[in-house]
Amino acid sequence: MEQLYSRLETLQDEIVEIRRYLHQHPELSFEEVKTAAYIAEYHANLDHEVRTNVGGHGVLAYLRGDQPGPTVALRADFDALPIQEQTEVSFKSVNDGVMHACGHDGHTATLLGLAKVLNSMKSEIKGTIVFLHQHAEELPPGGAISMIKDGCLDGVDVIFGTHLQAQMPLGEIGYRTGALQAAPDRFDITIQGEGGHGAAPHQTKDSIVIGGLLINNLQQIVSRKIDPLDSVVVSVCNFEAKNPYNVIADTAQLTGTVRTFKEESRDFVEKEIERVVSGTCQVSGASYEYTYTRGYPTLVNHKEETEFVAEVAKVVPGVEAVSEVPPIMGGEDFSYYLQHVKGTFFFTGARNPEWDKVYPHHHPKFDIDERALVIAAKVLGTAALQYMNEG
Repeated sequence: MEQLYSRLETLQDEIVEIRRYLHQHPELSFEEVKTAAYIAEYHANLDHEVRTNVGGHGVLAYLRGDQPGPTVALRADFDALPIQEQTEVSFKSVNDGVMHACGHDGHTATLLGLAKVLNSMKSEIKGTIVFLHQHAEELPPGGAISMIKDGCLDGVDVIFGTHLQAQMPLGEIGYRTGALQAAPDRFDITIQGEGGHGAAPHQTKDSIVIGGLLINNLQQIVSRKIDPLDSVVVSVCNFEAKNPYNVIADTAQLTGTVRTFKEESRDFVEKEIERVVSGTCQVSGASYEYTYTRGYPTLVNHKEETEFVAEVAKVVPGVEAVSEVPPIMGGEDFSYYLQHVKGTFFFTGARNPEWDKVYPHHHPKFDIDERALVIAAKVLGTAALQYMNEG
């Protein structure tokens, strides 16, 4: 593996340059035309077999080793978020209201750099490596499910993926067997009351007051209906009832998210929200509309492959700690791949130890320590080559 590590370290500046270019030119989910073209051209220049427009804007590139062996898929997502960047970096986004605020630019740069190095080691590769570049991870239904339907996993024996974690210290690798990330669902509620003059509230059915009651009542689902040992989140994230200062709104709209790990909890919460909405509106004499939209399934890592990557990571230069991490409530459509083939998804620490403040993912000031890119590439590359050698 020394050859892999030394070549990745030599390529570090190019990997960082790729990341900064992508960061400066972000594209939203399902709109990643130029990013996909950039990725495809990079692989074509390496003489890889390339498939474009896979399930949308997805890109597949194949590196076929000179020796027979298994097929390993390595995945990176490449969409950005509808966020106005507030950092002061020299490579700040030039696209107004669009930003790589979750590290997908880094994921893509990591995989492209790794592809270039592995290409130079083709004679030593026992099998085929599929570089799976996925669009639209941030926005359900996501890109994974359409890429799978379009054959991205055909012939794949195992899949590995990583996510750069800004809150995890540089040099740390986090893994977990079983459920790692929650199923992220959405609910939309419209309360229909009767508006009127702000001076005569007794003549109205105030949708704002009803909405306030509903928000409080919804909090009791988790606190009073869910086993404390079961992790569930119900959050109202938007409450809108716009009107002039002296007019009571007849309509209020609430939007929020539900996060669960168990399907039975997911089913229960979906029904319980409507029961609470119905009861609250009935008491107040209002009507309602309710929509529950299911997002990605729970991401469940396979035991053998997870333990394999954890062991592999311990010998990778630059990795200072490998630890099992608790599950998180964030969603990830890598979960779909794991429903079809064995594999694992792990975290790569990207927190700069010298930064006094680290901004979370999806924040307008989000950033990563770019040294994490090569560390992630080393772990992914080691996992792929070691798996092939043992296969």
